[in-house]
Amino acid sequence: MSAPPAEPRFPHLAPDAPHYESYFIKARHPVEPRAFWMRHTVHQRPGEPRTASIWLTLFDASSDTPVVAGKQTTGSEGLSSEAGSYIRIADSVVSPTRAEGQLASPSLSCSWAFDIQSGEEELQHLPIPKMYEAKVPKTKSVTPHPAALFNGTLNDWDLNDWIGVSSHNWGSEHAERWIYLHCGQFEGHGRDTWLEMTIGRIRLGPVTVPWIAQGALQLNGIRHRLGGPQRLISTSIAERETGVSFTVKGDGVTLVCDMSAERDHLVAWRYADPEGPEHHSIHSSLTDIALTVTRGDDEIELRGPKAATYEIGMRETDHGIPVQPYDDGRLSVR
Repeated sequence: MSAPPAEPRFPHLAPDAPHYESYFIKARHPVEPRAFWMRHTVHQRPGEPRTASIWLTLFDASSDTPVVAGKQTTGSEGLSSEAGSYIRIADSVVSPTRAEGQLASPSLSCSWAFDIQSGEEELQHLPIPKMYEAKVPKTKSVTPHPAALFNGTLNDWDLNDWIGVSSHNWGSEHAERWIYLHCGQFEGHGRDTWLEMTIGRIRLGPVTVPWIAQGALQLNGIRHRLGGPQRLISTSIAERETGVSFTVKGDGVTLVCDMSAERDHLVAWRYADPEGPEHHSIHSSLTDIALTVTRGDDEIELRGPKAATYEIGMRETDHGIPVQPYDDGRLSVR
């Protein structure tokens, strides 16, 4: 019997199975351009000891240092999945309703304790449930809390009704190239309006397929699925390290979107494949988003200044964004 998509996969894997798995959280201040991006990850190279890492990036556009990031990695002795939670790494735990813990790294030390509130139905990015147990795609994503509300503390930040997302992905290999984006704070709209998408190019043997978009737009409480393999021809993606412009169709809607982040609001990390080389992942949770939605005879403009999350994974290393000094999947700092 297959596991529900939000449940962790790593407790059931053999030690020779290539695997990575991530539970990640993004939350942004309800008004100010301040946000954080947190990941709890598992990394398993075939036949090697499993590792677990806590990643954290703090974004503050009003600060002289708008991006501060750190990462802490432990061996498998610090990793578990307890009843009622998604993942525990050392003293840090993430559950459907709460996250609390701490991180100690050369570049950032931080502690947190906050509640996660979400009444939204989860978003399964793949269009067919059986695809979550299939060999292809090798990367799977599900968002159990696509429009979450956060209350608590993170260091000296008071998280009072911060808005964001709590999500989950896993697989045996990263996509050849990927984009992740989310926005839950559009001007003039409440938490019942949000956008969440994963966009990827995967390798099938020697061939890298065109961009395939998956996700949803929820507009005033009405959810529209977006993209899918059946809309590959009508999907247009023009990506760059600082943002993306795209057109994608969905159930009853067409989206035309432009996203752009300032270079000093970006962070770059190394993401290693369990069986292969690494990507560079460039990320900002203070990305501007401008979205035009055509729905029937209506054309709706959505804007989110420094409110969106944008991430791109790439093979290139000449992007010019300083890379954080941490290996992925190993107990080391570069």
